[in-house]
Amino acid sequence: MSVPFDLGPAALAWLALSCLIAGFVRGYSGFGFSALLIAAAGLVTNPLNFVAVVVILEAVMSLQAAKGAGPDVDWRRVGWLMGGAALGLPLGLWVLTGVSEDTARAVISAYVLLMCVVLLAGWRLSSEVRGSPNGLAGVISGLANAPGMGGLPVAAFFAAQPMPSAVFRATLIAYFPLLDVYSAPLYWLAGLVSWDTLWASLLALPVTLLGNWLGGRHFFGTDPQDFRRFAIGLLAGLAVLGLGKALI
Repeated sequence: MSVPFDLGPAALAWLALSCLIAGFVRGYSGFGFSALLIAAAGLVTNPLNFVAVVVILEAVMSLQAAKGAGPDVDWRRVGWLMGGAALGLPLGLWVLTGVSEDTARAVISAYVLLMCVVLLAGWRLSSEVRGSPNGLAGVISGLANAPGMGGLPVAAFFAAQPMPSAVFRATLIAYFPLLDVYSAPLYWLAGLVSWDTLWASLLALPVTLLGNWLGGRHFFGTDPQDFRRFAIGLLAGLAVLGLGKALI
């Protein structure tokens, strides 16, 4: 049996554990799956190998969460976000696929650290943001989706606004699958999709769904916001390790 991306046994075990933990974090707090898995993958392989993998896994989990979300979707926001992402993603892929593996690892790790700082800062806006600024958020999301992490800036942008929680959740659920559908052919054109991508996704899916299911049961009895802070700390730690690996 061939091993995707020529990973060794230790790397496979590390990535299996990472899928389980990232799935658990997403199920518990609704946050951070792609960033956690990409940051973890960057410690044992080229992180760009797992960009399309995390998008496939996220798409499956988003479909699981989509039931009943339709009436609360703010489709105007989704339209602005997608318009911006349509501009940002090709540029992000052009930059990221034109650099070395260590440079890509350093860029991804630095971006993750920056987003951890933003999320931990807890900045707030006095009113909801309407119209074209959502398009700018989409551009940033598109750029960030080059390494498969376009959700972090949008989640941080929404969390800073006094949005109803149902609208927050439903709009993200509607936006992410559309972003994934748009991203897939661009990933393929950029050389980020191969048979190894599909094979790795199939291997990772059962472990990821198990982690997502376990996290959704909230075994720890901890408030999801408190658990989210723990997840951000874990993510920051992985990003520091990835940055160190790239620099050393």
